[in-house]
Amino acid sequence: DLALAALGTAGAWLLANLPAYLSGPSEWWVFWSFNSDRAADLGSIWLVVQQAVEQTGETFAFDPHTINVGSWLFFGAWCIGVLVLGLSAPSTPRLAQLGFLVVAGFLLVNKVYSPQYVLWLLPLAVLARPRWRDLLIWQAGEVLYFAAVWWYLGGFLAPAGGGDSAFYWAAILLRLAAELWLVAMVVRDVLRPRHDPVWVSAQEGQLTTMRSKAVAV
Repeated sequence: DLALAALGTAGAWLLANLPAYLSGPSEWWVFWSFNSDRAADLGSIWLVVQQAVEQTGETFAFDPHTINVGSWLFFGAWCIGVLVLGLSAPSTPRLAQLGFLVVAGFLLVNKVYSPQYVLWLLPLAVLARPRWRDLLIWQAGEVLYFAAVWWYLGGFLAPAGGGDSAFYWAAILLRLAAELWLVAMVVRDVLRPRHDPVWVSAQEGQLTTMRSKAVAV
């Protein structure tokens, strides 16, 4: 199963990237080099910390190398945590649950968290936790941030006294908190499958099948 999943991942990545690379390798590399060299950017927790420190009068900036190392260390620790979670679960977690947790961890600590990045999580979130309440809480954070980032870029949130906007920081933090809420719900489902609507539905389906066979006999 692991080999099949790894091959499927590699095949999908090649299918998406190979045409772009073959048609313009230098342009294809721009994305990777740009992301490697960029500093703390919009939507990231790194930007909040950097701007908050600068508000105190200190000259401070995370250099790209520090962010790269910090992000990868955190993401590596997060992935190990997901592995431990999956191995310690009372029943085998669903792929969508583990996939959602891995992608969420990457986005939470990335040096930039653009509004469109939510599309990476959307299909996994729907499969991992198909409950309106939790999905709406998560999306409320996304909608708030979507409005805030454009207000911020348009200068509508700039304080009269100058400096950076605390409202924009709050929007970033609320967005991350809403995502962490959904993460917490998925972790709970993994550790306590009776809360997982997909697992419950599967168990009820098996029970119905068994009852039908018993009646037939």
